[in-house]
Amino acid sequence: MTTVTHRRYVPYSHAHYGGNLVDGAYVVGLFGDVATEVCIRMDGDEGLFASYQDIQFRAPVRAGDVLEVSATVVQVGNRSRVIEFEARVVCRAKPHHSESAAEVLDPPIVATTATGTVVVPPKP
Repeated sequence: MTTVTHRRYVPYSHAHYGGNLVDGAYVVGLFGDVATEVCIRMDGDEGLFASYQDIQFRAPVRAGDVLEVSATVVQVGNRSRVIEFEARVVCRAKPHHSESAAEVLDPPIVATTATGTVVVPPKP
């Protein structure tokens, strides 16, 4: 089983809604990034996303969060790879405490989950 994990700070420039909320597309883009690394590691090619079978927005993502995004390959076909994704908030800003305050979340908050399929070129 192949798993790849990225971490990313969510800058305030990505806040899209009140309360410094970030739109769901931000996390879906991160899923694409981590899937690209999965394809490179497994197949030596960036691959292409074919589809998402399921995306669940379970908790808000806010500017000032640190996200941990993981992709785990759960099925391998000739050219396809089915991947399960999870985005967790591992740190969160505490602007009510001070402008630069933040905390490590233990346990992390599962913000978004998904299942998707990528395809890679046929082997020569």
